Amino acid sequence: MRAAESTRQLDIEKSIRSRRFHRKLFSRFARAINTYDLLQEGDRVAVCISGGKDSMLMAKLFQEIRRHNKFYFETVFLVMDPGYNRENRLAIERNAKLMGVPVTIFESDIFDSVFHIDHSPCYLCARMRRGSLYSYAKSLGCNKIALGHHYDDVLETILMGMLYGAQVQTMMPKLHSTNFPGMELIRPMYLIREEDIKAWRDANDLHFLQCACRFTEENREDAEGSTESKRLEIKRLIASLKETNPFVEGNIFKSVENVNLNTVIAYKKDGIRHHFLEDYDREDVGASDE
Repeated sequence: MRAAESTRQLDIEKSIRSRRFHRKLFSRFARAINTYDLLQEGDRVAVCISGGKDSMLMAKLFQEIRRHNKFYFETVFLVMDPGYNRENRLAIERNAKLMGVPVTIFESDIFDSVFHIDHSPCYLCARMRRGSLYSYAKSLGCNKIALGHHYDDVLETILMGMLYGAQVQTMMPKLHSTNFPGMELIRPMYLIREEDIKAWRDANDLHFLQCACRFTEENREDAEGSTESKRLEIKRLIASLKETNPFVEGNIFKSVENVNLNTVIAYKKDGIRHHFLEDYDREDVGASDE
């Protein structure tokens, strides 16, 4: 490694430990791991890197937390190339080298597979990419995959489910895989704010992929109704609500921690739908006049 590259890598790592970013990035990363019990001794984690700011920071945070060595676990920094153009592929490789992240890259043809699908191509693409990551990570001996979704992603998912999916749900901090027994998905960036990720990126003059989607590159009309365009719509809605209620983000996040089943019409548990009338006439069920 050339001296200039080595200096840049050290500066990037020092920034995570700095007074400005340690509490907002590393402390919240560690808190999510502890709060949601995301890591155990002996884990082998596939840290999934898309090339964007979130996953690249996640890789550095995993390297940082291993320095503290509270217990032994392994990491594999996994990049799936679903059909990136050459420029995007090189950008990921350059950033990984610059930041000292030893990536393992594997290729797939997912972009080609979904490119000619008109109905919900983004949803199908996401499912196929997730499945490929699970499969390859398992072949490498990993028992977990880590994705870089952050706090703001969680907020947006809650509102998107309500406004576009007619359901109350959240993006979980961890999930057991139903199709890959023994595999688990974890989200250690769960408590980190996107604005702090951007501030760290800009402070280090780093330039990551914004969107490497084939539909966006081709200016496809069907991308206009995609999940990402709806997510941007929700992001703007939250920003507007925050102008009059500074606590709105925290309230959205906590709303899925404070669900009162006595005050909902129906809910699902393990795929089975339950209705409030099932228990309505039971004397031992608490009542309220509100």
